[in-house]
Amino acid sequence: MGCEDDVFKIGKKLEKMIANNVSDHATSLDLLKALRDLPMTLEVLQKTRIGMAVNNLRKASSNDEVISLAKNLIKLWKKLLPGETTQGSGKNSSSNKMDESSQDGFDGSQDAQSKDGESQKSSESASASDTRDPVRIKCRELITNALTIADPPQGCFLEPKALGTAVEDYIFKLFRNTDSKYKTRIRSRIANLRDPKNPRLRENFLLGMITPDRLASMTAEEMASDEMKELRAKFTKEAIDDHQMAKTGGTQTDLLKCGKCRKTNCTYNQVQTRSADEPMTTFVYCNECGNRWKFC
Repeated sequence: MGCEDDVFKIGKKLEKMIANNVSDHATSLDLLKALRDLPMTLEVLQKTRIGMAVNNLRKASSNDEVISLAKNLIKLWKKLLPGETTQGSGKNSSSNKMDESSQDGFDGSQDAQSKDGESQKSSESASASDTRDPVRIKCRELITNALTIADPPQGCFLEPKALGTAVEDYIFKLFRNTDSKYKTRIRSRIANLRDPKNPRLRENFLLGMITPDRLASMTAEEMASDEMKELRAKFTKEAIDDHQMAKTGGTQTDLLKCGKCRKTNCTYNQVQTRSADEPMTTFVYCNECGNRWKFC
């Protein structure tokens, strides 16, 4: 929690400097170095959205040292994303770490040991995500295309290709094959990411607010837009109200016939749903088969 609070405070200072067009390069460097020294995690990145602040500072600054350090931080944080690490990025991150070590006066042998350990982890991560299966490769491309149908949100520093690979990888691990269940799960992710009425899902995923493993396991209700969630909640409430009305306060009658089972064991309620000068609406519930209908 202490790290998260520190990141929040630094982020607010960076945002204030950017908003006020303050060109205090020394302060900017101090704040970026403080971020570099903190034990950053993917969870902290998602909660604080510090990546957006650092990326905005990089764009707004004219100082080469500030820009370089901001880029290095973003590259370092991108490695926290599952499936992001590749052999090429491993080399770049290693060279960046060597540059940072020489600037800060770290011991070269100690940095070499950490670099070797990270190289080993990098190769393990890459081999876990590599595949030659044409179905899986195509699915990764389709997810990536869904993520790039529009411009990325401001402050996004995560690569769509790496995100698409990570999502597919998690889905494959859930089913262990590329059968119909796997393909259905892939299609539902693509459809929701491409939905023009639900841009927030794609934006939150690109910004790291939703992790690849989370997106891989989300239900249709969880991925739905706020508008759709409200509509579903409204329909659910209406259905519950209709059911409770028919079961609790209804009047028993055999004068009405169910159109489904053709029996006359029914319960009805009358409610004024329109203006006062119009007739009441009658809600009918069949006690035999549970069918519900209404008529005026």
